[in-house]
Amino acid sequence: MNVAIDPETKVGAMLEAYPALEGVLTELAPALEKLRNPIFRRTIARVATLEQVAKMGGVALPALIRRLREAAGIDGAAVADRPACAAAVDGGSWLTKAAVADDIDAAAMLERGVHPIGRVREGVAKLRAGEAIRLASPFRPEPLLETMRRSGLEVYCEERGAGRFVSYFGRRDSSAVKAGE
Repeated sequence: MNVAIDPETKVGAMLEAYPALEGVLTELAPALEKLRNPIFRRTIARVATLEQVAKMGGVALPALIRRLREAAGIDGAAVADRPACAAAVDGGSWLTKAAVADDIDAAAMLERGVHPIGRVREGVAKLRAGEAIRLASPFRPEPLLETMRRSGLEVYCEERGAGRFVSYFGRRDSSAVKAGE
């Protein structure tokens, strides 16, 4: 099975077609070592694109694509780096100060074999204006950030030390919107 290696390629599909590329990914970005975890592999890798894992791993997208193509023996056009997704309107400051409706530890859930997206979705469905969900994870959860952003939530993620990320998903307080904050 031939799979193109480009920014939109799903990691799981690529690894099914080219299993040896797992080592290349983890070599380029040690944060992607989690691909060896069967739960992570069945969940995140199935939906995450190479563009998203490049962000998760802190690797330049063109370098990642070039290296994967070389290792797979595929020639291809150069890939331009893409700008990061927009952050929350005000840089996330209101989200980090919002009332936290739920605090989720993604690492603990993944260790138990549970993907945190279900709990995040449950939590955001119950959010009221001015509230947020806080998610702690050992990697930047780019697929989840993008999913929540597309669903209309404000999203903010920051790194708080090596391999420690905190993400917020929230609904802005309607009075703050009216006040122009």
